[in-house]
Amino acid sequence: ITQHSTASVKLKARDIEQKVSELSGGNQQKVIFARWLIQKAKVLLMDEPTTGVDVGARFEIHRLIREQADQGAGVILVTSELHELLSLADSILVLREGRRMAELPNRGLDQETVLRYCYGEEK
Repeated sequence: ITQHSTASVKLKARDIEQKVSELSGGNQQKVIFARWLIQKAKVLLMDEPTTGVDVGARFEIHRLIREQADQGAGVILVTSELHELLSLADSILVLREGRRMAELPNRGLDQETVLRYCYGEEK
């Protein structure tokens, strides 16, 4: 990891040599983002990227996700945080019991609509 990549993710650490295991959960997530930035990843697959992080780290992680998508990276976000999906996703694919229930463009979607698909109340 470079100074530039740690600065771009706003990593909070004593120095660049600090062990990742000594960092907070949010800063550990930021280290992963920094590695992706170095590799110039074209597709990011994220599974619960903000679980266990504080509000400030959550905000920064959301910023990084949006920034990567705006720069053309494909972002696949798996999360149980419905408000996170609604604030970040261009479209939402709803799966239930291993089956595709719906692909919903995120234009004016609300939580209730998505939940109806999750529970099989929409066709």
